[in-house]
Amino acid sequence: MKKILAIIIILFVCSCDKDLLDTTPYSSVSSSNMWSSDNFTDLGVAGVYSALRLGIGNSGNTSPYELYEMDRFGFTGESRGDEPLLTGTTTAGDELYAQIWQYMYEGIQRANDAIVNIPLKSPSSAEKKARYLAECKFLRAYFYFRLNQLYKGVPIYLEPFSPDEATKARSTEEEVWNQILADLSDCVNEPNLPSRYVSGAQNYGHVSKSAVYALRGKVYLYMKKWDLAAADFAQVKAAGHTLFSDYKALFKTANEQCPEMIFSIQNISQSGFGGSTQLYCGSRSSFGSGWNYYFPSPNLVDLYENKDGSKFDWNSVIPGYSSLTEAEREVFFLRDNLTASEIAAATARGAKMSLYLPTGNEQRVRQAYLDRDPRLEANVITPYGTYLGAFNNTATPAIATMRWPYRAQAATGGDLQTDTQNYFYYLYRKFVYEGVSEIVDRNFSPTDFPIIRYGDVLLMWAEALNEQGLVAEATDKVNEVRARAGVALLNSNQATTVQGQADLRERIQNERRVEFPNEGINYFDELRWKTWKEKVFYPGAGKKQVWGTNVSDYSYKGDFLYTWPIPVSEIQMNPNLVQNPGWIN
Repeated sequence: MKKILAIIIILFVCSCDKDLLDTTPYSSVSSSNMWSSDNFTDLGVAGVYSALRLGIGNSGNTSPYELYEMDRFGFTGESRGDEPLLTGTTTAGDELYAQIWQYMYEGIQRANDAIVNIPLKSPSSAEKKARYLAECKFLRAYFYFRLNQLYKGVPIYLEPFSPDEATKARSTEEEVWNQILADLSDCVNEPNLPSRYVSGAQNYGHVSKSAVYALRGKVYLYMKKWDLAAADFAQVKAAGHTLFSDYKALFKTANEQCPEMIFSIQNISQSGFGGSTQLYCGSRSSFGSGWNYYFPSPNLVDLYENKDGSKFDWNSVIPGYSSLTEAEREVFFLRDNLTASEIAAATARGAKMSLYLPTGNEQRVRQAYLDRDPRLEANVITPYGTYLGAFNNTATPAIATMRWPYRAQAATGGDLQTDTQNYFYYLYRKFVYEGVSEIVDRNFSPTDFPIIRYGDVLLMWAEALNEQGLVAEATDKVNEVRARAGVALLNSNQATTVQGQADLRERIQNERRVEFPNEGINYFDELRWKTWKEKVFYPGAGKKQVWGTNVSDYSYKGDFLYTWPIPVSEIQMNPNLVQNPGWIN
């Protein structure tokens, strides 16, 4: 179905007015005959789905807009570039805010076109039209959901509009939530929308009721309607969704349609229809090469518990570690058998070389990453761990080891090469392809990108139960996720004993942080929990190398940063838009 959908989208692009695909919120509606046949109806709906792909980058530019890339603003991720939102230099005129706004409204515009015109013009069967209307209402709800997460109150347009008609004032955050709920409730009540699609189904990739319930439950979380959220999440389970047994294998192309996946962006290895994770999260040792533009933060790595559920502590692996300065700690990450010039360079950077072990340094630090929550090694390439890549951008598979300082790739026994060789960062393993056969072109990742999966639902369900005081029931949901991961269950020993609602709230938040790196979830979570300031802008915060030394400092300018600014360009076009407090036009 994925290949069929891509072909439909290509045909859709060729058969519509060019302006329909402009990445502005005011693009033209489709040509007059777009909905006039059953085939054109299919093409038009495919075009609504294709709006999910707006902002996905390619090798010609570095895209900061694809969903997973939002992790760079959260607790779990970092970016190779200095991000104005984090360094305190951001303004309401930054392109980031304008582009996300425009992409989401482009999706809304396409959905509105379908919702209005399918009943008026399409000759398709009544059942098919009803299903398509529900799908497009879900997509409209999703685009408004993304906008409301960030801007907290935006104009609501429920019909196609021209640039001259784009003059509405902002609705309140609550009014937008209520409109989203109205669309999603219409989807729930649509009998022609199936409960879910199983792997290989002809319409796999289309919206199902399980996706509707999952998104509506998430909206209820934002509105703190915990009982309604829990009820919707229970419906997702009732539809037959389950956790996939192998966490690491879950993110492989072969398992992209497993019962854990609820709604995903469909990817294939073709220009314009693949993902960009390999391009921006791979390395120079990956097949086809990569830029490692986004990577995990040391905060995330240190958060992964020991396998027995106890908190990880560097001092238990390397006594005295925490008493050293961050610069001094570099010594523990140095490779064995350093050259004289490498020793001199490390000394100049501040490494405490008196603690260096010439032939055992690698083994000592490697112990810090062993016997940990298995999700650590599934998500992150850690120092002196290995990665099956390709030698020197060829079709020759090669196992590379992540060493510091970097020397060279090799067909056997070489170092893992990055695009940031002067710094030592953790690297993503999740969604980064292994060997030479999993991907055809680094620009077009074929694995579907999950927008909602059952692991997410379980932990949101746990949160909704816990906030109602149902601690035992919430603990059971968390333990389903932990059991699949292979880490000790809550309440299984002294370290994992839940001490009540507040303790479980923190445990659920940490569980989400370690479960979803590189999935575009953490930043939105931190905003929703109002934890972003404390988790990301703590004293000494910044973009860090693995031992904690800042490469750039973060600077928090005020709580207004919790809400994105209305783009200056939009205010200039629509004088009825009022800027969010704290931001200057």
